[in-house]
Amino acid sequence: MRYGTTIIDDIGNEHPRRNLRLAEMGVLEERLESEPKEKVAQIKSELKSLARGEHEYEKSLADMRAEEKAFLAKAPERKTAFEKTLTDSDAKIRKWSLEAMESAARVEFYEQHVELSYDYELLARTHRMMAEQLPEIASKRRQILDELNEVTDELERAKKEDQSQVMADFRQYREERLKKRNDEKAYLKKLYKEGQISSKAFANEKREKDLAASEDIRSRKQLLPIEMLTDRVRYLKHRLRQDEKQALTVLHSDIADLRRKTPIEISKRFPWVSYLTIPIPGLGQLILGQSVKSIFFFIGTLYAYLIAIPYALGRGNYRGQGLFGLISLAKDASRLDRSVIFMIEGVIAIILLMIAFLIFYQSYRDVHKNEQRMIKGIRINNWFETRTTASRSGFPYFASAPAALVTLFIVLLPIAVTVLISFTNYDPSHQSKFSWIGLANYKQIFLGQGIAGGPFWLITGWTVIWTLLATSLAIFIGFVLALLVNQDRIYGKRFFRTIYLLPWAVPAFITIMFFSIMFSPDGPLTNLLHQLTGQIINIKDSPWGTRIVLILLQGWLGSSYVFLLCTGILQSIPGDLYEAAKIDGATGFQQTRHITIPILLFQTAPLMIGQYTFNFNNFSIIYLFNGGGPFEPSKYGNLAGSSDLLISYIYKLTIEKQFQGIGAAITMIVSLVLIFFTWIGFSRSKSFREEKL
Repeated sequence: MRYGTTIIDDIGNEHPRRNLRLAEMGVLEERLESEPKEKVAQIKSELKSLARGEHEYEKSLADMRAEEKAFLAKAPERKTAFEKTLTDSDAKIRKWSLEAMESAARVEFYEQHVELSYDYELLARTHRMMAEQLPEIASKRRQILDELNEVTDELERAKKEDQSQVMADFRQYREERLKKRNDEKAYLKKLYKEGQISSKAFANEKREKDLAASEDIRSRKQLLPIEMLTDRVRYLKHRLRQDEKQALTVLHSDIADLRRKTPIEISKRFPWVSYLTIPIPGLGQLILGQSVKSIFFFIGTLYAYLIAIPYALGRGNYRGQGLFGLISLAKDASRLDRSVIFMIEGVIAIILLMIAFLIFYQSYRDVHKNEQRMIKGIRINNWFETRTTASRSGFPYFASAPAALVTLFIVLLPIAVTVLISFTNYDPSHQSKFSWIGLANYKQIFLGQGIAGGPFWLITGWTVIWTLLATSLAIFIGFVLALLVNQDRIYGKRFFRTIYLLPWAVPAFITIMFFSIMFSPDGPLTNLLHQLTGQIINIKDSPWGTRIVLILLQGWLGSSYVFLLCTGILQSIPGDLYEAAKIDGATGFQQTRHITIPILLFQTAPLMIGQYTFNFNNFSIIYLFNGGGPFEPSKYGNLAGSSDLLISYIYKLTIEKQFQGIGAAITMIVSLVLIFFTWIGFSRSKSFREEKL
């Protein structure tokens, strides 16, 4: 990277270089590209000489720095001399006054050398600003302190004086005002009994009378001498804190603006510090002068080297061996060690390392970015600017960081463990110790082989049929009922709405168990079917009989939610739309098709898609109604029944039969397919794309 003859500030303005050595090197580098070959060697020689610092500017700068060091060394002497001129006893006022006097002295010193370096120009302008603003801040504080002392003295005198007459007058006023309020409320009560105002108006007027009386009494109390002086003292103390904070913030903001407009010149052309700080986050910030920021990254360094890396190497594990345990899965461990514990602790080690890597990366990225800015001429942020930027734009990150950490361990950890288990032979024969088997579980599922892969496709087909029919039926019933109840010609709407909400209000498991008993071999509904048809029909022993009842039952259970959702949306549709449609000659069916349905679909599409996802994994109705039966071992083996969904099939595989490996593989397939189709449904809905209706 070439030095060039100009640099830029944080705003983007170009400035000529004041470091004459770097400026001449920039000119030579430009000549190196345009001069003929015979002069290249001479130019390179001059560049090497300048790179070693052999320039009169460097000598002048060194002399200036020595003079500056001697000047700053006399700061304690100047402070002693300044203190003799101060008469104010307040510590903050004395501090600001001393800083202002010292700044005035430094302005006089640095202004003689502003043409030598932009750093000295910044120091001169910064100290001038401090010399001008700090006395004003101190003066304002002194005014408030004097006023506060005066008011405090008045308050003490008021407390010593006899306030009995004043308090008596106040109590008399309060009694009169309360009596007036009671008379007004009595008059309102009379109007209410005579039927001149409604009950709602009566309640509102009473509340207003109470509030008005309370406000009048409070205002009168604040006029009492002691109350008024106490409020004044409280106000002045508040001003002391806030005015000081605001004034100092303005001063630091003005200094920050100066820093943005004043460039910096450094001889470095390669951001080497950022690479140096890779193994030690915080070191680069400390080298660049951002000491406070470096503390936070040093804490991250301690976390990485004292927690994350040792845990990944097996130190501090409960029973596992960190990352090594994830590979071995307790193969050569003791009898008490379990592979699943080793796997979980290995995943935790990876998560801890991911957090550590993020800290390392952020530290490198921060230093690298700041070095590149400094090479261009832009000054990096001081602590005030960093804190201000973090408070403005960093709040979302600080607010979401705790939730993100919790999500890593309660969401990402179980998902990662499930994914890994799907590549193992975790089954009844390998409960304590299992090993990696690659894609064998997935191969068995897709080819329909083995004890678990055989019934997979049969159960998948029924799961798809169940999801589409049960959900669509629930949506249809809920939508039709909502349309009927929303009609103006329907009477008893409250009654019907209550009836239609009962399936949702009553716990679903009660309804499911009720119908399971009703359709049992000796159940009332089974006997009713026998009387109607003259044949013995056992629904729970018939695969398609059970499936049809399950679809109808879920259609009724799920319709209440859809009914409630659609009812709320239908009531919010403006009646003007229907009036305009009637004027245009639209029939009731056309109004429903072109107005009602599009609005409903636009506002409920994400929730309706969620209903399909819910029913795809609806475990309770399958398990409670018939336990997944009836069972057909010739088709489904001994692990599933003809009405089992994939979710209940997974439950039986993993919980009842202990086939965790292949159960995890099926879970991953189901999850990926479900995520894919849900994403397609969401992405194609207008509400997801935030389009206008």
